[in-house]
Amino acid sequence: MKTLTLLRHAKSGWDDPVARDFDRPLNEKGVRAAVAMGKKAQQMGLKIDKMIASPAERVKQTLAGFFEGYGQTIEPVWDRRIYLASSATLLEVIHEMGAEAEHLMLVGHNPGLEDLVLDLVADDGSSPLRDIVETKFPTASLAQMSWNGEDWAMLNPDESVALTAITRPRDLDPALGPDA
Repeated sequence: MKTLTLLRHAKSGWDDPVARDFDRPLNEKGVRAAVAMGKKAQQMGLKIDKMIASPAERVKQTLAGFFEGYGQTIEPVWDRRIYLASSATLLEVIHEMGAEAEHLMLVGHNPGLEDLVLDLVADDGSSPLRDIVETKFPTASLAQMSWNGEDWAMLNPDESVALTAITRPRDLDPALGPDA
């Protein structure tokens, strides 16, 4: 059984005068959400074998907060392809993992992460969690999927992928929600 966890970067600061989108930092709410999601991942008992992340500044800062809450640092593989990647590109990155990791985590951006969940999990009415993602996969959200395959290269939308958990920052603290 393989586990794929997706973490979207936390809320960034649009008012920060950086020259490039790639360099945009988190805002205060985003920092708090990243720590909260790390704590939740630790409480869920997530044991991540391999992590691949976008090298964008907001992802790096999200992971710093996530690791603080998680209580452990995992050295990510920084992969520029994940920055603003489509679902198809993310799937290519996953396919390169082969069979080595049982629990793979991708940390990146929308719309690619949301689209990946929607592409992999069947739209047959059997997953209320999928419906949540289809409505919105907010910043700092965590989605966990499981799949009975043995080699990541075989993962595709035709497989039976189960969305087993979705956690949004507002699920942990209303002050981290969109209306706070």
